Parts: sequence; structure tokens; C-alpha cells
Amino acid sequence: MEFFYALALIAGILLAFILLVLIATFYDSFKAKIPPEVDQPSKLSLYHYFYTLVEILAKNSESLGIFKEHILIRLIFGGLPASRDSKLFIKDLHFDGVPVRIYLTRLPSASKRRGVIFFHGGCGMYGGIRSHERVCRYIARKSDSVVVSVGYCLSPECKYPAQNLDCLTATIHFLKTAENYGVDPDRIIVCGDSVGGTFTANVCQELVNRTDIPKIRAQVMIYPFLQALNFNLPSHQKNAFTALLSRERTVHYILKYLNKDCSMKEALLAGSHVPASMNLKYRKWINPDLIPEKFKQDYEPPIPTSCVPQVHEETKELFETRFSPLLAEDAVICRLPEACIITCEHDVLRDDGLLYKKRLEENDVKVTWYHIEEGFHGTIGFFGYSIFSFPSSSKIVDHAVNFIKGF
Repeated sequence: MEFFYALALIAGILLAFILLVLIATFYDSFKAKIPPEVDQPSKLSLYHYFYTLVEILAKNSESLGIFKEHILIRLIFGGLPASRDSKLFIKDLHFDGVPVRIYLTRLPSASKRRGVIFFHGGCGMYGGIRSHERVCRYIARKSDSVVVSVGYCLSPECKYPAQNLDCLTATIHFLKTAENYGVDPDRIIVCGDSVGGTFTANVCQELVNRTDIPKIRAQVMIYPFLQALNFNLPSHQKNAFTALLSRERTVHYILKYLNKDCSMKEALLAGSHVPASMNLKYRKWINPDLIPEKFKQDYEPPIPTSCVPQVHEETKELFETRFSPLLAEDAVICRLPEACIITCEHDVLRDDGLLYKKRLEENDVKVTWYHIEEGFHGTIGFFGYSIFSFPSSSKIVDHAVNFIKGF
């Protein structure tokens, strides 16, 4: 009889837990904003509800000591295995210890091909080579390029800046050995989405002074994260609750990625991690006044807050250029390769891309800019999944391919 009582108790606790998760999911999803102008809003709403359910379940499981939050969320970001592609030669290798996957067409080429190095998105904690398999295959086929997808190590198992260093290591190796793969070392392009765009910007900045290896020919940044000083830019306000990446979720992932205490989230959102002197120094580069007027509808300047010294000390990594490439000096920016920046209107990170575009142009770096009015953050994660994809997914990847084909 005691066994049945224990079983009933466990079932009751489990049922209560599930109900709490569902209630929290409904509440969070109710707050979410699905703009009618966005790609297929009903589909996006369904995806957002499912993702929120998994995220809340993961957070509660971590609180109860069952398993870490990132483990469950990785199942979503991991992607589904792709079917065999007879048109491509695909091989897994290691570049100086960093896992990579190479894609190239089986058709012979009369001359050396261009190379594309791809860094996947996923907040530095999620995703991998498989999550962007369809994107990389498409780029290789449509642009007739040798594509190298970099499987950099993930946080929290690998502490920041291990991710940046893996991307840099793989890039340097490929630049040095490009001809071994039938690639012209003077036609290598670096590309990435979201945090992969961060790594793209950082790798290009790190290599501007290197004279012992070929120069990167161009860079492609797809809705990149480029600064962690100001979370109150017009796009942060407009898309504060937009699926799939809200303003609050952005800062939560930043703190998780850096293995920091998430109780500092509100301080970062308010800007209390930035001293007045630093705000003054970087105001010339990170400032709502630098955003074109058409992107500032309904924008309201935030209430100024004082810096909390303890929070600033705990989050100093945010001010490193490898984390916030927008903070790089003009002496570095002016030497960067030609760029393609792709932004989405319904993306909390939209203004990061707009500000970097402005900085590059002011330093005479040629920029090709595509803005996807119906796009949202994370849309290319659905690329190649037939009816489960979005028109903006294909539009973004096609823009990237067309830019790449110009080199």
C-alpha cells in the first residue's frame, strides 16, 4: 500500500510540475510579440510557443538539479540529419585540433575555387556543424565554393574565449593550406550568423595585422551580435518581446555563455554595467542618434542609470573587442575586408548591424547591405526544411550566396 501512496505522490508532483511549466509557458508566450508583418506569423507563433515550453522546462530542471539548462535546449538547436547529397563531396576533418566539415561540388573546376569559412550561430552554447548543414551545402552548390563549417567548442564546457580561438585557429589553418583543397588563398570569405557573425567580425579584426598569411577577401555577417554596452537601442525597444529572441533572452544567454550569475540580468538591461566614462568614450560609435530615422519610430530614450561597480567588475569581458567587435578602434576597422551585412527588421540585434555598417563605411570599407523587412532573428536555422522553413530563410541565404559569387 505504501508503494501506491509513493507512486501517487510522485505522479502528483510530476503533474503539478507539468502544470506549472504549461502555465509559465502560456504566460511567457502571451507576452511575446508576433508582428503581423513578419514571415508567416502563425507558424512563428507556434515555434515560439514550443521553444518557450522547452526553455522553461530546461530552466526548471536546472533549478531542481535534474540537468543543466543548455542540455535540453541543445536538442532543438542541433538540427536534423540531412539526406545524402550526390552532388557534393563532404568530409569531416580537424584543423589544428578544431573539428570542421568540408563541402565541395564533385564537378571538376578548371581553376582554383573560392573558399568560404562558416561559423554557425547559437549563442556560443548551442548548434553545431549539423545545425547549419543545409545552409553550408546550399552555399557550396550554388556558389561553386569550397565551404568549411567550423565546429567550435561550446560553452559552458569550454570557457570563453575558447569559441573565438577555435574560429581563429581554423581560419588561419585554412588560409595557410587552402591550395591543398583546391582553393585560391586570395579568394577566401568568412561568414556567420548571429554569434557566428560576431566570430566573423572578430576573426577579421584579429587578422588585419598578420603579414605571414593571405588576407581574408570578404566577410558576411548575418544578423550579427556586435556589442554588449547598450541594450536600449531602437531595435531593442521595438523588438523587446519579439519571437524568437527577446531583449531579456538576449542578456540571459550572454550571462549563461560567460558563466555569470543571471541575477545581473536587470542591471545589464538597464545599462548599469557601463561606467559613465565608458559610455562617453563609445558614444561616438554606439548611439541611437546614429540609427537612421526610419528605424526609430516610437523610440523613447531610456532613463539614465548609475553604474554598479560590482556588476561592471563581474562583466568586464563584455567590453573586449572579441565579444563586442563594435568597440574596435578605427585603426583596425579601416583595414577590414569588404563586408556584407544582413539585418532583419524584427530582430532585437538589428541596430548592431546598422551601427557596424556605418562604422565600416565611415572608414572607407565597402559594405553591401541587405535588410529583410519580414525577417526575424534565427530564421536561417529553418533553412532547407521545406514547409517548416520561411521565405526570409531562403532570401537571406540567397543574398549571402550572391555576394559570395562576386569574388
